[in-house]
Amino acid sequence: MSVTLVQAVTMALARAMEQDDRVLLLGQDIGVNGGVFRATDGLFKKFGDRRVLDTPISESAIIGSSIGMAAQGLRPVAEIQFMGFLYAGLDQLLSHAGRLRSRTRGRLSCPMVIRTPFGGGIRAPEHHADSLESILAHSPGIRVVIPSSPSRAYGLLLSAIQDPDPVVFMEPIRLYRGSKEPVNDDGGGLPLDTCFVLREGRDVTLVTWGNCVIEVSEAADQLEEEGISAEIIDVASISRLDMDTIFGSVERTGRCVIVHEAALTAGFGAEIAARLADEGLLSLRAPVKRVGGFDTAYPLYRLENHYLPTTHRILEACRAVLDFE
Repeated sequence: MSVTLVQAVTMALARAMEQDDRVLLLGQDIGVNGGVFRATDGLFKKFGDRRVLDTPISESAIIGSSIGMAAQGLRPVAEIQFMGFLYAGLDQLLSHAGRLRSRTRGRLSCPMVIRTPFGGGIRAPEHHADSLESILAHSPGIRVVIPSSPSRAYGLLLSAIQDPDPVVFMEPIRLYRGSKEPVNDDGGGLPLDTCFVLREGRDVTLVTWGNCVIEVSEAADQLEEEGISAEIIDVASISRLDMDTIFGSVERTGRCVIVHEAALTAGFGAEIAARLADEGLLSLRAPVKRVGGFDTAYPLYRLENHYLPTTHRILEACRAVLDFE
């Protein structure tokens, strides 16, 4: 069956709930309305109000309730409507969910998932386009997973729900309905903590995640027309990070460009670049380049296409590393 990314999310949630009675959903408007992006459409009718819970507008309460349920043996999947709203729940998430296992010396675990749409490009108002992966990755005890296709959304979400520790599952808004691909609803998960090589190449490695897969793929297509072979790596799991796949690619190409939506300074691309400089310097034939958002608050929609990494900016970075001598 060919489905969009958001439909794959719905399929994975339904499959997980069918397979395990401990799995339940909670969040604002996820029940009767099926969620702001309809990611939970039909699940309230299928599973009822004891397993699909509409909550008040309180991100702290949503995450705090999920922690309590997870600690007592349930597997809650909470939705935060937009990632910019997550700030109100960070105390619960970072101070409690991420520390519960160590705080109790392993007596308790916290098998919960926080689903949240992130990223720009849909002309949304303030707080609707934030990319907080760097903050979350800096917080021990929390996995951060970002799918970039329907099949990876399906498989990674199922694995996230089965994980014994808290997972923030960041869903790229622009990719929700951007394309379709066949997804077999067989309940099969994909490995967490693993990068995916979307395209093999020999001249430059393009490292990205989430929405930016669109522009990175366009840049790789244009480079191919010029006779340049670009390898594309979808990081997929920000934390824990699979650097082995990235090292292996850079050993082959000698050049690397990292692309993400979040602001450039202290964005997660800086960690990847630092690891390459620290452990993979002898493989590099040029400095690592990063293409990201600007160090400003995310702008109103008139300027968002200027703020977001463009194919042109990615190509400029690629040509800089290819021309380096």
